[in-house]
Amino acid sequence: MSETLHEQLRAEADAWRAAGLERELVFGDGVDFTTNDYLGLAQDARVAAAASAAIEEYGVGCPSARLLRGNLPVHRQAEAEAAHWMGTEAALLLPSGWQANLAMLTTLAGAEDVLFCDALNHASLIDGARLSRARVEVFAHNDVDALRSAMARHPGARRRIVVVEDVYSMDGDRAPLAALLEACTEMDAYLIRDMAHAAGLFQQDGLNQERVLATMFTGGKALGLAGGFVCASQVVIDTLINRGRSFVFTTAVPPMLAAGLRKAMQVVQAEPEHAQRLFARASLLRERLTEGEIVCSGEGPIVPVMIGDAARAMDVAAKVRADGFEVRAVRPPTVPQGSSRLRIVVHATHTEEQLEGLAASVLNAMREEARHATVEAEAPKRSGAHLFVCGTDTDVGKTVVSALLVRASVRLGLDTRYWKPVQTGLESDTEAVLGLSQLDSRFAPKPAVHLPLPASVDQAAEDANVEVDRATVLEQTIQQLRSQPDAFWILEGAGGLRVPWNRREDQADFLQKLAAATVLVARSGLGTLNHTLLTIEAMAARRIPVKALFLVGQPHPQNRASLEVRLGDLPIFEVPWFKDLQTKHLDFWLEMEPGVRQLFPSRG
Repeated sequence: MSETLHEQLRAEADAWRAAGLERELVFGDGVDFTTNDYLGLAQDARVAAAASAAIEEYGVGCPSARLLRGNLPVHRQAEAEAAHWMGTEAALLLPSGWQANLAMLTTLAGAEDVLFCDALNHASLIDGARLSRARVEVFAHNDVDALRSAMARHPGARRRIVVVEDVYSMDGDRAPLAALLEACTEMDAYLIRDMAHAAGLFQQDGLNQERVLATMFTGGKALGLAGGFVCASQVVIDTLINRGRSFVFTTAVPPMLAAGLRKAMQVVQAEPEHAQRLFARASLLRERLTEGEIVCSGEGPIVPVMIGDAARAMDVAAKVRADGFEVRAVRPPTVPQGSSRLRIVVHATHTEEQLEGLAASVLNAMREEARHATVEAEAPKRSGAHLFVCGTDTDVGKTVVSALLVRASVRLGLDTRYWKPVQTGLESDTEAVLGLSQLDSRFAPKPAVHLPLPASVDQAAEDANVEVDRATVLEQTIQQLRSQPDAFWILEGAGGLRVPWNRREDQADFLQKLAAATVLVARSGLGTLNHTLLTIEAMAARRIPVKALFLVGQPHPQNRASLEVRLGDLPIFEVPWFKDLQTKHLDFWLEMEPGVRQLFPSRG
């Protein structure tokens, strides 16, 4: 029977998560260094008052398209202000910058045209270019020579339009606009400019505007609100009003938003000191990070801290947030593979004390993560020859199987060690294993983490007001393995493979970095097929090596046969529930299952 759609989606989600790319919606906390409220206008009383006055006059919304009954004077007033600000004949207000970019590209370019797009353009520009049906040529980021070469290959195009951002949202660097416009003039091309992260911050004086076909800026960055404006000649705006699908077929922007945007634009133009203070604050942060040998690109309020690995970027961001600074990691597909980073956004309202504290927090987190990276690089060397006992669920018999493996290792004459890194509940699995295997207690260190509540790791940690994180436990695990480099270690997990350790990590994340050969323990009876196969599938997605499967409980020949068909050569062992569990019973089972010896290294 083929997979259902939901099973396919679950498998895709597992692979996405295994790559460190899973997202979730969480509430912000701490000092805001994430939002694009560059000038602090989201909380400006004058902007709020303008929005409130519009509510009194027009109500909270106008649920209709502008071409029906949704067109209000407040929309035209906001558009007139935007056109005045950008120095164009006209402007058009849309609900978002995404819709504005879609309207520009899908309306102004078609099948007979060529769009020349910077390689680091925003997703909205990428999607708009694809939907336009125009031919798309991507040129190297900010490389004007590459752009000229690309334009020279298409002399017969009806329209040639260059599409760039003024300030790039992830790197914080600027486009060479003067050089781009010079190339457009020479090659008879036009420029579409996305000013989402530039409007209100950078001046555009001295540019050749004749070759600027349209400019887009959003209300959701420096203006502190939402929405998107297209500013252009009257004929371009009229074209968008008639044929721009993302304008024609959408509900009008709420009047309170239009009024707030108009006021925010007026504040930005009248009070340039906000932008000046913002740049001074951003320079201070860059100076402090540079002193700590962190190179930060860009020249404005977007301060990227490059890390590379997606999971490591998430770890650094979590450490900084724990210090009270709201910073988020940016990962693929938002940025190219291998370029995950912190995207720090400075506001004009940040104090010098906050910036000094953030810089110190980032530097400490980066140093700690560098140490963890060294440990993770060493982990496969230290752990690859050992065994980690993991379950498909809780109470499936991991401790019994761990005792069996420890006992087998002792009988084979190996220098045996046992360790359970994380223990929840007052009962000690370590003591149970020691009693059954008769291993000397000197060879079984205490857990790195012991939480009293018998629950999942994240719940037990929350109850104890602590956090269990992969990096710390991994480092302690490697320290244990390093302390006895010639010993054979059997490690036991806590609960099932995907048991959460904290809000962002689970036991699978730890196992993936540990890279130890894993023994999977599952129930023998009803439900084991689904649980076992899903667990092995999740382990394969994370490249966690599985060395054997132990089925614990009343033997179930049909389940074992089904698993053998699907798991190929993977060894499967059946362990019954012993009525009176003693060491001699483990020894009897080991005598009856000589194949278990293949799980251990040869003494020779």
